[in-house]
Parts: sequence; structure tokens; C-alpha cells
Amino acid sequence: MARPSKTAPIDYKAPHDLTYGLLERAACPDGAPFVLLRDSDKKGLRLRVTKAGGKHWQFETRLRGGKLFTRALGEWPTIPLEKAREKAHELRGMTEQGIDPRLAEERQQAAEAEAARQQSEEAAAREAAEAAKAEEARQAAVTVADAWAQYLQERRPQWGDRHYADHLALAKAGGKVTNRGTRGQGVTMAGPLHSLMGKRLIDLDAPTVEAWAAEQGAARPTSARLAWRCLKAFLAWCAEQPQYRAFAPVASAKTKRTREALGKAAPKTDALLKEQMPAWFSAVRNISNPTIAAYLQVILLTGARPGEVLELRWEDINTRWRGLTMRDKVEGERVIPLTPYVSHLIHGLPRRNEWVFASGRLDAEGRPVDTITQPRKPHETACQAAGIDGLTLHGLRRSFKSLTEWLEIPTGVVAQIMGHKPSATAEKHYTVRPLDLLRVHHERIEAWMLEQAAVKFDATAEPGKLRAVS
Repeated sequence: MARPSKTAPIDYKAPHDLTYGLLERAACPDGAPFVLLRDSDKKGLRLRVTKAGGKHWQFETRLRGGKLFTRALGEWPTIPLEKAREKAHELRGMTEQGIDPRLAEERQQAAEAEAARQQSEEAAAREAAEAAKAEEARQAAVTVADAWAQYLQERRPQWGDRHYADHLALAKAGGKVTNRGTRGQGVTMAGPLHSLMGKRLIDLDAPTVEAWAAEQGAARPTSARLAWRCLKAFLAWCAEQPQYRAFAPVASAKTKRTREALGKAAPKTDALLKEQMPAWFSAVRNISNPTIAAYLQVILLTGARPGEVLELRWEDINTRWRGLTMRDKVEGERVIPLTPYVSHLIHGLPRRNEWVFASGRLDAEGRPVDTITQPRKPHETACQAAGIDGLTLHGLRRSFKSLTEWLEIPTGVVAQIMGHKPSATAEKHYTVRPLDLLRVHHERIEAWMLEQAAVKFDATAEPGKLRAVS
């Protein structure tokens, strides 16, 4: 049979052996919206040619139930003849087997979606496992010291200097060579919490804390109880932090065994009796170091905490308005009267540096020491000479409170001078005592104490001038 001419009109009613040239020449006749050019090689494959010139592949057949199935295969020549025939062959094979291609594609899409979902879940599971592994590694790397340092840094703005320094001391390493304040050991002691600093935070469980409490409670119960209270506050803080919440052992420091190992603090009763004051003042004033002698007397005459007195700076002495600024652990700062005898003691001290009770010693590295250490040993020696047993530095503060009862000084006045919290609503909100009113009571207290101690002192005399010492 002769090949049709390339210019001969196309009979769209009959199927054709499709070629590129035939596909190129196919055009929609005038008056028709579209025409179909059927392929004789692949039954059901046809090219739909529109009046606008669009040419798109279609496949059409009937399913076994007689329902007509039509599928668009794409635009020619983007989809070439070979690809169109391959797709038509695939679709015819499915329909001849009684398979609806649409249902098959839906099942395939569902299978692909399920596979994608499983892959996504597996990837998420791998990521979760990796994240858990990374979190476990992070938790394993966090030590108590790491969290403690962050705790101190975050809480410092809410704390006073003394409270912050106490926390530093609780965790200090110790081992520093010195001849003072070490009870004959020659090196400074580590803080009560230092042994816990190197442990992982996640390992700070109840048995660990109980063992620590048993050891520290036997060696230094008072310091251990303070450290325990600070440790509980620290762990409670950790439980509130997102980075520690998941593994912070907040309840590990609250067990019964820990409480029993540390015991309860016995009430302190050491205080100076009125009859003991002459002997105490005589022994203390005979201490060879005038700074220590003045320090001990100032504690008794002001009722201040030993640490507050030790932290006095020269800038805290207001000679114009006769006031002393104390760095108070309760209110931050408080101003109390600078009474005549206390002023006399302070102005008689050498001015070595910024501290009132400055030390003239050098440390092991040759650097000047800022202040004297709390002179427990010299005070014990003076008390022994006076025949007084068991009087501590804090007992001097306690003595101020008990001795003022002889004068029937208002309780609120004594509390304000000592830096105690107000104990009643009226004291908290309505009673505001200015410095000059406090001075009336405080100077009366000082004069009475000096009288009982048989200390001769002219309260009207001008205090000694400050002496600068190189």
C-alpha cells in the first residue's frame, strides 16, 4: 500500500500510524471545536487537536463494567509519541486485567503516603533518640559546681554582700596556706558544700546528700545546717530552671535521715552578765592589739553582728551627723548612732586602708590583708583571764539585748539598733525612729554599760583624729 502524501488531507475518522510529520500537520477543521487523531498502533491512544491549536494526548477505553475511562497524558510535543504509547500500553494492560487505573493510582498514592509517613516517623524517632542522647550527655556534663555558679550569678542582685559571700564560702576549696584562723591546721578548711561541687547534678540523690550530712554534721554541725538550708534553696531553684528541671533532684535534701544527721540547733544562751562587765572590759582593753580590743568593744556596745562590724569602712563613719552605716543582712543597710565611746575607739585606730578594723598583716603571697579575721582566740584568752566561760563573739551581740533590759529600753528601739526584723504590725508600718531619737536611747545604754564596767570616759571630749598609717 502506498504511503499517503504528506500534503494529503487527514482522515480523522480512521486510525493512523502516527508519525512526527502527521502530528505536526494535524489541525482542527473549520467549524469544529476539536478533532481526534487516533493511533492505529496503540488502541485507545489519540491526539486531541483544538481549534486554538492545542495538541494533547488522551487515552480512552471502556472498563469491564462498560464505564468509559478517559485519561489525559500531557501536551505534545512535551510528551513525545514514544512516551505517550508507553503510557497507553500501561493503561490498556491494567484495564484488560479488570483494574481501574484510577483506583490503582489511589492505592499507590496511599501506599506512597504511608511509606512517607513511616519514613517521617522513623526520622522523627531517630531525631528524638539523638536528642535524648544529647540531653543525656548534657545532663551528664552538668556538675553541681556549674549550676551553683549560675545560681549565685542569677541570685546575686537579690542578695546582700554578706549573703553572697556566705554562699561563696560554703563551696570554697580551702587548702590555702595560712597561720591564722585554721585551728592549728596551717591551711584553710574547705567549705561544707565543697565535697559536692565536683559531682554531677543528676547524681546528687538522697543517699549522697545523707552521706554528706552525716560527715559534715559530725565535724561542724552549725556550718553544716547553714549549708543544708542553702543547698535546699539551690535545688529548688534548679527545679524552676528549664535547663535543669528534668533532672534536678529537688527532694534529695529533704529526707528524714539528712535532718537527723544534722540535728537541731540548740538555743544559744551565752551572754555577758552585768557583774562580769568590769572584768571583761579590763581583760579586753589589755589585749595587745588595739584593733582587736576596739572591735570586741564595738560589738558589745552596738549589738551589731560580728561580720557587720568587721565590714565597717571609713566611709561608713558619719562624724557630722554621728551615724554608723551597717551593712545589714536583713534590710541591706541600717544607720545607727555613733555613740561617744564607740567614736573614741574608732578614731583611735590607724587608717591603713578603706577598712576601719584593718589588718597590718600580709598574706602568704605578700599582699596586704584587708581586715582582721574574727578574733575568736584573743577573745577566748581575754575571757579566761576575766574568769568568763563560753562567751562567743555572737554572745556579745546577745549581751547587748539582755543588758538593755536593765534600763527598760523600748523593744523596738533595741531591735532597730541591732538590725532585727520588726515583730509587730505597729513596728513594721507606723513606728519610724530617726537617728537622733535612737541616739537618745543608745547613748544612755553606752553610758550605763561603761558605768557598770567602771570605765572612766569623758563623753564630751573630742574624739581622736584619724591617723594615716603607711
